[in-house]
Amino acid sequence: MGLLTIGAFAQAAGLTPKALRLYDQVGVLLPAAVDPESGYRLYDPDQVPLARLVAQLRRIGMPLAMIRTVCGLAPAAAAEAITAYWRQVTADTAARARLATVLVDHLSGGSTTVSSPNPTLAVRYASDCETGAVRDSNEDAAYASQRLLAVADGMRGAGGADASAAAIDALRPLELTDAPAVELLTMLAGAVADADSAVRGLATDDHQPVTTLTALLRSGSQLALVHVGDTRAYLLRDGELSLLTQDHTWVRAQVDQGRLDPVEAATHPQRAMLVRALGAGPQVEADLALRTALPGDRYLLCSDGLSAVVDRADVCAVLGAATDPEQTVRGLMDLARAEGAPDNVACVVADIVAV
Repeated sequence: MGLLTIGAFAQAAGLTPKALRLYDQVGVLLPAAVDPESGYRLYDPDQVPLARLVAQLRRIGMPLAMIRTVCGLAPAAAAEAITAYWRQVTADTAARARLATVLVDHLSGGSTTVSSPNPTLAVRYASDCETGAVRDSNEDAAYASQRLLAVADGMRGAGGADASAAAIDALRPLELTDAPAVELLTMLAGAVADADSAVRGLATDDHQPVTTLTALLRSGSQLALVHVGDTRAYLLRDGELSLLTQDHTWVRAQVDQGRLDPVEAATHPQRAMLVRALGAGPQVEADLALRTALPGDRYLLCSDGLSAVVDRADVCAVLGAATDPEQTVRGLMDLARAEGAPDNVACVVADIVAV
């Protein structure tokens, strides 16, 4: 078969001549030849798969400059580049969704500003951090106070415990700051950058420790949430348990992209592989959100030594029992031990109460 005119090639590839002219102009898909007299673009039928790939990449929103790079890669490298791109799209979309939720929450109250702190609320809390039954060290950390709730899970091995402790320590100065609720997210973002620097400062010549971090900072009735990694935050409200964070793991990204079934992800051998953590990558990338606390709310922050081991229904049952935070923490630890406690467990339970 000879070369195809732009119209025939467009029909074969499922594109429009206008799109093909654009792809030619930006160097993404060049014609095989150009008629010297008429200037018509001519395409080789073997270019059809590439044209279809370009079209598919455009449908997922990939910029043309990136498409040009991806199309020049070997198939395996191109697949990795597309995976990295979609992971970033997912993170950016989630961040915009959280910001939209914050704006809706604020504007639905009839004002463009955050409501003033509610002095009638207080927090009753408890925390614990235990070494797993088959572990000889504990890299988890937990912290709780009236203003700050936090858990962190350091990478197993040298520096892991120091990394999780350093991450939480970087947030603790915020407890002393009496800032309005509208500034909470800004404060947390700065503190997370400090935490990331502190963890990176623990690096040795041959080892860089990393850690997850999930924390809530309170100002009156407002709670600012920061999250990096696979530690989790849950809310029990009116008997319903909601997960407030999304795991920054490889398997979670695969599930989001439809490449892995959630049931398979639960037992996948790489389910603990993080794609985001403090101390990892070129810079820290944390999820931030602002929530309004209500009397009767119960919050749980925990490491994957609990969430990945204990069935969610069992966690909900213990959280829903009419017990104080200390008893609840003990009950959750008992659940982890009953499952063999294969990992270290960090746990914080906090109740929002009217005073």
